[in-house]
Amino acid sequence: MADEIFDVVNERDEVIGQAPRQEVHARGLWHRAVHVLVFNERGDLFLQKRSLKKDIAAGKWDSSASGHLDTGEDYDACAVREVREEIGLHLPQPPRRLFKIDPCQETGWEFCWIYQCDSEGPFVLHPDEIETGGWFAPETVTKWVAEKPGDFASAFALLWKRFLAAKVKHQI
Repeated sequence: MADEIFDVVNERDEVIGQAPRQEVHARGLWHRAVHVLVFNERGDLFLQKRSLKKDIAAGKWDSSASGHLDTGEDYDACAVREVREEIGLHLPQPPRRLFKIDPCQETGWEFCWIYQCDSEGPFVLHPDEIETGGWFAPETVTKWVAEKPGDFASAFALLWKRFLAAKVKHQI
């Protein structure tokens, strides 16, 4: 499989070039990604456990769906594509944008838009992307992230803390 090509961006999240995935990650170049949090009617969050085949955060728990933007793709289109590809959820429109995280070590130098949507599932998990998944009460996720942060992809641990802070501040 050919190496994916990502847009490389500057500090204002403006495209300044393109580079192969491996080079972007090896050199710590700024690029773009999305994370989608899927909640059910009870308020539980669907988390995925990343496949051991993944090159980053293999076997770690992560957002319901997440991924890099393709070259020329916008954040909203990527969010719709990622939930379809990873968990088989077909959304008629982009999920609700919550907040954006600037590039940092925890995100792998990605600008990340965080989204939220509602679904009851069931989901069809992409076997190359996801080992397993499950529904978790937000309180359980909060306690788990606090007690065992190493169980999670670093970007998820960061975004979950910001999600909780935003929820309290804005009643998301």
